[in-house]
Amino acid sequence: MPRFLSLLMLLCLTFNAHADSYITRLLNKPVPGGVAVVDLGTSATAPKATYLNRPVLVVKEQNNWLAIVGIPLTVKPGTQRITSGSQNLPFVVGFKKYPEQHITLKNKSQVNPDPAQLKRIEGELAVQLKAYRSFSPNTPSNLLLDKPVNGPLSSKFGVRRFFNGEERNPHSGLDFAVGAGTPIKTPAAGKVILTGNYFFNGNTVFVDHGQGFISMFCHMSKIDVSVGQQLARGAVVGKVGSTGRATGPHMHWNISLNDARVDPAIFIGAFQP
Repeated sequence: MPRFLSLLMLLCLTFNAHADSYITRLLNKPVPGGVAVVDLGTSATAPKATYLNRPVLVVKEQNNWLAIVGIPLTVKPGTQRITSGSQNLPFVVGFKKYPEQHITLKNKSQVNPDPAQLKRIEGELAVQLKAYRSFSPNTPSNLLLDKPVNGPLSSKFGVRRFFNGEERNPHSGLDFAVGAGTPIKTPAAGKVILTGNYFFNGNTVFVDHGQGFISMFCHMSKIDVSVGQQLARGAVVGKVGSTGRATGPHMHWNISLNDARVDPAIFIGAFQP
């Protein structure tokens, strides 16, 4: 009897090992603002995939190609599809409820900008959107990321935000409560594709980790890198500050996949359903 149970356990473990890859178990959180891992098969060369007309990150694990799909916060629960060659491959998006956060700003123009500020914001958003939509052919060095700073979270991803009682876009990243001047480190190797000082984000750095897998850091007091610079994992990109629309020093970190802002907690093993 014990031998039978041992064999049964071994068979179960073997089945489970093949049922879901390591990457799937780590990253597959198919909710709005989450990630779907879709099996693309075992072709000899890397397949290409798109979702919502955007190219998708594709990686190989053992013999299988996997699409790592960013799901926008605006997507409704239900069946979604990616396209790869002649195939339309489905995945199911589940429901996730995000909490609310109410913030009071003394500077009223940061809630309702004047016409000149709106013109500035429009131009800045176009520049940043171009960075989010960039897609390099390089495969990311790692999909498991380090935290850019060591400190407690002060605001989670996806929170519905109200500034002075008025609802604005949901929180598109993680905020870490750390002191001004704390070094911010890139969570994986990558290339600096944009730096700038923007109305809402203040001093900002975009790092491309490969194939549309992009980190954005903002509200920095200082930027220590320049566009085109190649960064090793753990390289300092700047210092924590409170520039832009911020109530105090903190580190804000976005992750974008195929131009969808997704929860960075997924990539540091801290995702909460």
